Amino acid sequence: MKDPGDPATGFAQRVEAMTLARAQSGDMQAFAALYACFGRPCFNLALRILGNRAQAEDLVQEVFLKLFGAIRGYRGDAPFGSWLKRMTVNAIIDQLRSQRHAADADAMEANMPSSAIGADNPSAVLDTWSLLQRLPMRARAVLVLHEFEGYTHTELAELFGQSESYSKSILARALKRLNQLVSPPSESASCPNQT
Repeated sequence: MKDPGDPATGFAQRVEAMTLARAQSGDMQAFAALYACFGRPCFNLALRILGNRAQAEDLVQEVFLKLFGAIRGYRGDAPFGSWLKRMTVNAIIDQLRSQRHAADADAMEANMPSSAIGADNPSAVLDTWSLLQRLPMRARAVLVLHEFEGYTHTELAELFGQSESYSKSILARALKRLNQLVSPPSESASCPNQT
């Protein structure tokens, strides 16, 4: 199994110039080679944010369909993996926007349950994936993109069409919520003060 931090995996993989040129000219084998290299990183990023395997799979298909038409416009100003990652993030943000209900996104954050979760399975509390799933999608997206993918608040503001303070606020609330989930319940709240 490959190490996700290894530059030979993920979006940091190097792509041969010949493979890119062939894909840009419509060569399906070259395009299949790009999918073989980058399909999994796209899926993993989508799954971390969307939290739904079927939605992540659909999103990867959508990204690669868009890539098929857009690859001719790739100029090489940034590494191919970075360019594709940005395309994937944009598709994820579009998906989040389309899933937004009539209720304001901040109302979803306000409805986060405040009780300790996972009491019946303590190991689930410490599982990162399980914790991320307990956040609303928008909060999860901001957290994953900022903390794991290295996006700045300026970039997040541009992606979400909001101010930098918006992403800072969402991130702070998400981190606070995660801290509440992993912190043991305060004994002082349940025990009377003894003197």
